[in-house]
Amino acid sequence: MLGLLLLSPAACEAPPEDGGKVIRILDGDSLIVRKQDGTDLEVRLFGIDAPEYRQPWSRRSREALEALAGDRWVRVDLVTVDVYGRSVAVIRRASDGLEVGREMVRLGHAWVYRRYTDDETLFKLEDEARAAGRGLWSLSQKEREAPWLWRRKNRTATSGERPE
Repeated sequence: MLGLLLLSPAACEAPPEDGGKVIRILDGDSLIVRKQDGTDLEVRLFGIDAPEYRQPWSRRSREALEALAGDRWVRVDLVTVDVYGRSVAVIRRASDGLEVGREMVRLGHAWVYRRYTDDETLFKLEDEARAAGRGLWSLSQKEREAPWLWRRKNRTATSGERPE
């Protein structure tokens, strides 16, 4: 049993100075990182937008982020702080440098958030996922609605959901 623990990805990682450990996945593009000083940081992944709670593929998107970043040490490269006080950042796994947001797009679990980025690499990854029918791109056109459009159509004063 000890041998299996020692071989787990989390056991092989060292804490980065510019990040912390992912302690909770909120949805397909948001997570909580516990920093080295013990404080928690809510992070929204920069450049991507994942399906909302009631949208098709929401659960699978969240599960994909859990598989990529859950319980792992990560580097947090802050881009900005949004109007809700969340850190908007690029997250990279400390163990191998994998950029988690890019991987979410590559695997088809998130859209490129066009309003906030013009990163050509992200657009290329999204095009490739769409062409291959990966992830949410396997859904019918009717089921596949960009989260920013879905939020706009489904926003209510009492929903408690953050619009973006």
